[in-house]
Amino acid sequence: LHSSKMSEVENTFRKFATYGDTAASGNSMTGKNFSKMCKECGVMDGKAVTSIDVDIIFNKVKAKGARTITFAEFQQAMKELCMKRFKNKSPEEALQAVYGLIEGKEPSHVGTTKATKAGGVERLTDTSKYTGTHKERFDESGKGKGLAGREGLTDNSGYVGAYKGAGTYDKTH
Repeated sequence: LHSSKMSEVENTFRKFATYGDTAASGNSMTGKNFSKMCKECGVMDGKAVTSIDVDIIFNKVKAKGARTITFAEFQQAMKELCMKRFKNKSPEEALQAVYGLIEGKEPSHVGTTKATKAGGVERLTDTSKYTGTHKERFDESGKGKGLAGREGLTDNSGYVGAYKGAGTYDKTH
């Protein structure tokens, strides 16, 4: 493959490899990020290539006992995936096509931190409907009370939990 095209693909590999993991070197990629990359670049189309295919191939190319794949193993994985994704092309063309999908892409951060409002979630996050000890954790406006809302704050006075005689030690000794 042409080095310029390869470095584009490697760039994308590194961006996805470090996605969501600030400590990642970018030299190896987790299955989660590999799957994210395949999804967002359109390698995984849900028909010819499903998330199961992606997981199987990821586990096939990674080293025994490893949790991540290197860029070389990633290229191996793409060779396998491209044949599934572009069945009617030659291996070389299929690979070019898959790399064409990948190059210049970045992980999308769309809605990564926004609270979902998708159906059924409001019910779960509506604190006014909470019962039992959970409702103690929020004030009327639904704002969390933090630690104070959780009963049983630890008493660090040094006395045993249920000991009733704290502070009664007589001074006669």
